[in-house]
Amino acid sequence: MGSNKINKEVNYFTNDLNNNLFKIYDQSSLLAVDTEAMGLIHGRDRLCLIQICNENNITTCIRINKEQTSSKQIQKLFEDKRITKVFHFARFDIAALKCNLGINTQNIFCTKIASKLARTYTNKHGLKDLINELVGVELDKTSQSSDWGKKEDFSAEQINYAANDVKYLISAMRELVIILKREGRYELAEKCFNAIPIHAELDIQKFTNIFEH
Repeated sequence: MGSNKINKEVNYFTNDLNNNLFKIYDQSSLLAVDTEAMGLIHGRDRLCLIQICNENNITTCIRINKEQTSSKQIQKLFEDKRITKVFHFARFDIAALKCNLGINTQNIFCTKIASKLARTYTNKHGLKDLINELVGVELDKTSQSSDWGKKEDFSAEQINYAANDVKYLISAMRELVIILKREGRYELAEKCFNAIPIHAELDIQKFTNIFEH
């Protein structure tokens, strides 16, 4: 595990968090989380990067090595029920974390599900549109499709892209909670969040459309 400041505003490690950052995140009540992988098929496309940001905007990118099967500090954080983990399209990330590192993430908030329940006035629920409307920031998605599994260090552009995907999630979550509670849909959202690990497990096992007739 080593640190490399590709971006001076973003902590960068391989394999896992160091003890200092673990302690900081362990004292947080909210953690925004995202992942980058080689593709979208669990079991074929490996996990390459995990991004974390807390409510104080302390942002870290953790590179996951090709043969890596665990990340103990990250696992402790993500399985801690005291801390709310905020994702956008949590279903993918939860499955990637479990399939690659054996992490059973607890206490989940998904801004994509929340957006679909809260922002019924639009069909634009992607992260870029969500952050633009609720936070007033336009994300640069140029590096979205890039090689996250390369042996060389990530470029500054890749790290900036990855970090920005978590930096504004907590602010968006707070705005979504206001709308959900105002419209009487917050409890329904919580039930949906609780079901995400089940959908993730079905994705890992390659089951599709089992709720359809």
